[in-house]
Amino acid sequence: MFNQKTKVMIMTDFNKILDKAKELEAKMKESQKKIKEIRVEGVSGSNSVKITLDGEGEMQTIKLSDEIMHEDKVIIEDLIVAAHNYAKSQLKSKTSEEISKATGGFGIPGFKWPL
Repeated sequence: MFNQKTKVMIMTDFNKILDKAKELEAKMKESQKKIKEIRVEGVSGSNSVKITLDGEGEMQTIKLSDEIMHEDKVIIEDLIVAAHNYAKSQLKSKTSEEISKATGGFGIPGFKWPL
């Protein structure tokens, strides 16, 4: 069906594809390590609420100013949600940036980080 020359060309192309896949895998592993080290801060209410998330989206700190503690509970809750959402959007942006570096701008269709 295939002559020897064609078989060699197919194997060479296949080996190149495998090498690229291994390279991409190594870059993605390094990128995942860097992502875990990311820290982002979300603020709201003129810096009354500050939330820090790590690269996996876990909340690391929450800081409330003394002034905010005199507000209604509902206002404080809304500011906490707003600060968290802002931090989450910052994290999504930084993670996408890191993935883009690892893949050389070559996006992976349908791939999304669980954030």
